[in-house]
Amino acid sequence: MKEKGILIVISGFSGAGKGTLMKKLLQTYDNYALSISMTTRQPREGERDGVEYFFRTKEQFEENISKDGFIEYACYCGNYYGTPKKYVEEQLEAGKDVILEIEIQGALKVKEQFPESLLLFVTPPTAAELQRRLVGRGTETEEVISNRLARASEESEGIEAYDYIVINDDLDVCVKELHALVDASRRAPVRRKEFIKEIREELKGFAKGAE
Repeated sequence: MKEKGILIVISGFSGAGKGTLMKKLLQTYDNYALSISMTTRQPREGERDGVEYFFRTKEQFEENISKDGFIEYACYCGNYYGTPKKYVEEQLEAGKDVILEIEIQGALKVKEQFPESLLLFVTPPTAAELQRRLVGRGTETEEVISNRLARASEESEGIEAYDYIVINDDLDVCVKELHALVDASRRAPVRRKEFIKEIREELKGFAKGAE
């Protein structure tokens, strides 16, 4: 029987490089599946529907909410973001480690529904580097950048809820570190319930034989 995959929730400040990190992780290792979120925000240049996101109208999104079609959803900077339920469950059963890239409030909702999920928070080494990356994108106005930095300040209050912090300074190093954390987390008792159950049963058998 194939071992069930791990649900990995990755959050981080806007501008922390989460997208680039996920892309490199998927290119380097073959056991990951990236969950595609649904959003009502407009696509950025080069983004494709069904690849980076499922781009939907507010009405379409709210219809999916009414059908209980999300693991979690949240409103961020005026737009909805949500994690479609069906895809995630199928990939986990197939043994894939599924990555959800979502905001803090969504991450905590996932942890409530899936206590075995692994929560990782991605951050640049300093706040000054975060500001530099946001400005360097060249895709947002000064007002949007200020809003994102203000949002990051709020988000920093919730970092303790995560299992690990991943500092995205050197991309290659960060990818290896993230993969090592996921690999190590497989050995946590909460994710080895079947193994624990089996070995207990065997030991009980030995104990009875010794009586």
